[in-house]
Amino acid sequence: MSGTAVLLSCSVLAGESDVLNAFQAARNDEYEEIVDRCEDFLAQVKKEYAENHFTYAELEENEVDLVKLRNWFAKVRDRDTFDADGRQAAETAIEGCEQSLEAYAARVYAEEAESR
Repeated sequence: MSGTAVLLSCSVLAGESDVLNAFQAARNDEYEEIVDRCEDFLAQVKKEYAENHFTYAELEENEVDLVKLRNWFAKVRDRDTFDADGRQAAETAIEGCEQSLEAYAARVYAEEAESR
């Protein structure tokens, strides 16, 4: 591949708050979507408990989903140049998913140990 790049530096002459608000709103929308997906993740783990599914296969599937959430959050955070308010809620939601998966993993390991 070939190409060229141009790097510009600029300053906002008018409407700086509008630019800032637009960037923060875009990131907040993304953070809100991450929180929604975390709620879906937690519901899925809760469903595993309700249906008594404590297998390595289910654990692995949930681990893959958590990695996707973490990666998505990292990409949004990297774009979050102006520290949108929604970041903290997304971080908290990811932490909740991690804790839920840790507890589920412990149960999977315990169930598998009992079955031997």
